Amino acid sequence: MKPATILVIDDEQSILNIVTAYLRAEGYTVHTASDGPGGLRAARTLKPDLLILDIMLPGMDGIELLTQLRRESDVYVMMLTAKSEETDKVVGLSVGADDYLTKPFSARELVARVKAALRRYNPSSGPGESNVLAFRRLRIDVGARRVWKDDQPVELTTIEFDLLHALAEHQGRVLSREQLLERVWGHDFYGEDRVVDVHLGHVRKKIEPDSANPEFIITVRGVGYRFEGEAE
Repeated sequence: MKPATILVIDDEQSILNIVTAYLRAEGYTVHTASDGPGGLRAARTLKPDLLILDIMLPGMDGIELLTQLRRESDVYVMMLTAKSEETDKVVGLSVGADDYLTKPFSARELVARVKAALRRYNPSSGPGESNVLAFRRLRIDVGARRVWKDDQPVELTTIEFDLLHALAEHQGRVLSREQLLERVWGHDFYGEDRVVDVHLGHVRKKIEPDSANPEFIITVRGVGYRFEGEAE
């Protein structure tokens, strides 16, 4: 099997060196970039299986880089932030990051997260048989990983699709944030359950007629989320 390709974008050479060493020791193919414009070019050229991206970069910060990249790619992105403030994490997630680590971090923890992410999103597993969940105004083709609202295709990232699928598959049942984290990110996810709220906010904007008054993804305060849809 071809080793996964990982692109690390950070302007601190010491971080590039240690992350590259640890990832290559696990057998991954690793490329690096040290500024925003170069990182964006590398992401477009290499089309990596996973991207590790620092927020603070010269030339173009990580937020702008990811905003541009998300228009053309759903690559799994782990964002690095030098600050622990909630704002930095939320901003990164809001523009499409799938996970984040706060500096300083353990290289072993980073490698563990990378390995877990690549296991979950390994395309070699194949699409499987078609299984369509059909609701009024919404169709979810599980095998093809495609979604339609009012017969119009909806573009979802990998994380967004998996969250929607998990909820729709358990229509009418409340799933806690912890259950969704385990289902979508895996039991070895180290981050906070806030990632669920942010990504489901993205899903709502894409599938709900009015995301402020959702019809499909209902918040159950203090518990989690429930999918409501009239089955066809």
